[in-house]
Amino acid sequence: MTAINAVADLSVEGDIGVLTLNSPPVNALSADVREGIANGIAQAVANDAIKAIVLICDGRTFIAGADITEFGKAPKGPSLQDAQNAIENAPKPVIAAIHGTALGGGLEVALTCHYRVAVPSAKCGLPEVNLGLLPGAGGTQRLPRIVGPEKALEMVTSGTHVPARKCLEMGLVDELVEEGKLREGALAFAKKVLAEKRPLKKVRDLNDKVEAARGKPEIFAAFRKSIARKTRGFLAPEYNIQCIEAAVNQPFDEGLKTERKLFMELMTGSQSAAQRYVFFAERQVWKLADVPADTPTIPINKVGVIGAGTMGGGISMNFLNAGIPVTIVEMKQEALDRGIATIRKNYENSAKKGRFSMEEVEKRMGLLTGALSLDALADVDLVIEAVYENMDVKKDVFGKLDKIVKQGAILASNTSYLNIDEIASATKRPEFVIGLHFFSPANVMRLLEVVRADHTSKPVIATSMQIAKKIGKIAALVGVCPGFVGNRMLSQRQREAQKLILEGAMPWDVDRVLYDFGFPMGPFAMSDLAGLDLGWSKETSTSSTIRERLCEIDRRGQKTGAGFYDYDENRNASPSPVTEKIIKEFAAEKGINSRQISDQEIIERCIYPMINEGAKILEEGKAQRASDIDIVWINGYGWPVYRGGPMFYGDLIGLDKVLAKMKEFQAQMGDDFKPAALLEKLVAEGKGFKDL
Repeated sequence: MTAINAVADLSVEGDIGVLTLNSPPVNALSADVREGIANGIAQAVANDAIKAIVLICDGRTFIAGADITEFGKAPKGPSLQDAQNAIENAPKPVIAAIHGTALGGGLEVALTCHYRVAVPSAKCGLPEVNLGLLPGAGGTQRLPRIVGPEKALEMVTSGTHVPARKCLEMGLVDELVEEGKLREGALAFAKKVLAEKRPLKKVRDLNDKVEAARGKPEIFAAFRKSIARKTRGFLAPEYNIQCIEAAVNQPFDEGLKTERKLFMELMTGSQSAAQRYVFFAERQVWKLADVPADTPTIPINKVGVIGAGTMGGGISMNFLNAGIPVTIVEMKQEALDRGIATIRKNYENSAKKGRFSMEEVEKRMGLLTGALSLDALADVDLVIEAVYENMDVKKDVFGKLDKIVKQGAILASNTSYLNIDEIASATKRPEFVIGLHFFSPANVMRLLEVVRADHTSKPVIATSMQIAKKIGKIAALVGVCPGFVGNRMLSQRQREAQKLILEGAMPWDVDRVLYDFGFPMGPFAMSDLAGLDLGWSKETSTSSTIRERLCEIDRRGQKTGAGFYDYDENRNASPSPVTEKIIKEFAAEKGINSRQISDQEIIERCIYPMINEGAKILEEGKAQRASDIDIVWINGYGWPVYRGGPMFYGDLIGLDKVLAKMKEFQAQMGDDFKPAALLEKLVAEGKGFKDL
């Protein structure tokens, strides 16, 4: 065995050279790995005893992609293209032996090998689109030549990891070898290639599949249409499509130039910077400044949920999905039956869509127990309360739980707004009380705000973060303040949206601007969807807001066919002359003169106060990091990933611009726009949130 460098060695078995890479944890394409490939192949080619070469990786995976830590740094060592050229132009057959995942640059390396074998558990994919990029090392040019443009389009725009069996079907791998025996299987395959005198199959020279699609622009038009809704606002999917078009319509080397040009545009643009930032922020969010990684945790083997409504049911499903038994408590039998029936229906709908089997439905439902008394929660390890958002009600519940639930269990509230310290004061064990704020629908939304109160113990925090991961959530640790992080910032946007419609913008103007910014819907469309009568009652209504006036004439949102918008029978919205009249009359009563409001002002009024509020949250220590705030907004409120979150966006446009605008608005409209001290400080020092 010959060591090529620190991460690669070459051994000879009979007439086969085995080039092994070992660069933990995932054999990413660092300078050392690239050098190992280029020099290892060169040595194997120079050795007359070697007739074929197997490229294989030690550890848990084949090359899992680029080394992201090298992004933005000066290149050193051989380029990826140098390593690929060494493989593709080798005069001896090179066989990639794949286990784990061959992703991104890893698959692009495998595509320059003459043959590929894999174990059945392996997966291949080009997930660059998830970082706002495209495969920049020939992936968009080679992949369609081997699997055809249609499958290539799906792979590069979705970034999915394709299982080995499917890769075999589409021709991406040539043979599956026995699980756990990759080396032996690859050697046997290499011997077969030599015995059968198979040609050096260069993917770049395979033209049949791309030629078949030439002159058929409808393939691309139909594909663009099929993903338009899902990829709205994102540049990378479109650039990936253009690269596959280039593979079909241009010679290989021209296509590579197109790929390179479009790759560099994405790499240097703000969208990819935002998506890469989010990628790291999602890893950072789990690191807690004052809760060490080795903090002991509490085993959670059984969970209690109080309230079987939409929220309680959704919360319960998260635990059932993870195989954790749940006892759900309601006050009345009919409410309990209705809640359990809804959970079953949700599961049966998933089964009908083929997401899992009916046996799985029964398995999950078998973990659920209904009860009509809090006494049923005596032996649970974690209780989550999801009752009406009222402090007295919550304190009453926690006072009772304190007497019933075993010592050492965690008592959690799903409140979205209320003070956890005050809730904890109803118990004799405030160190075991925490906020677990799930977002609706709780079985779908990824975000969980973990709210630490003054007395919450570190093991309780550590356990809450750990259980969040177990049930597939992304958790952000936040502090106690009205609305915590997400709703506290949202209230800034809501206030300005309400003011804007009295000053001359209509609800559909505000919604359109925020939709075009990248949100799934604007605040008024959202209100109509949720129901304008949430928290409204006919008896106490005083016509003091636009919302009350709409509810008073039974315009309560989508469910009544009218709210801020008018709706047809398919719930398609159109601007409402009735709403417009109500708004204009209301503004006139208040003595507000209508004026033209630009789209730019709508963005600045809705978004800049949110950035400012985020600065106050950081100043008060209610969030650990600016990136945690961005994770909350991306995963809980539909902030577009390609804009990186409100704090990233603030840095992107320049905090000096945000501050200048806040001061201008403060002079015109008062202290709602008072700049945060942290915002002033960062601007004075020429820094951004990223420097904190």
